[in-house]
Amino acid sequence: MIPEVGPAELDRWRHDADAAPPVLVDVREPWEFDYCHISDSQSVPLGALPVALGTLPRDRDLVVVCHTGMRSYHAAAWLRSAGFQRVFNLRGGVAAWAAEVDPAMKRY
Repeated sequence: MIPEVGPAELDRWRHDADAAPPVLVDVREPWEFDYCHISDSQSVPLGALPVALGTLPRDRDLVVVCHTGMRSYHAAAWLRSAGFQRVFNLRGGVAAWAAEVDPAMKRY
């Protein structure tokens, strides 16, 4: 089972001065990322994830992001099977982030 973090919880985590911020890995397609994304997130389309393994830090918490949380959940599970231990899924994806944290974010 992949641990999940909700949008409000992720927002608090990212702004907690006492905690290292997680690395946000957005697995949506480039056009989706270009349309809207959470600031400071890294675009790694799902199909490119196997090739990008060497670019992702193994010593940091990773939060995987997609549109609604389904692709990111599967990507997070795949990352765990590839040996990444500190992997979380953003529950509800950018759709939930826009609804709960950033209402000015474009939606699709």
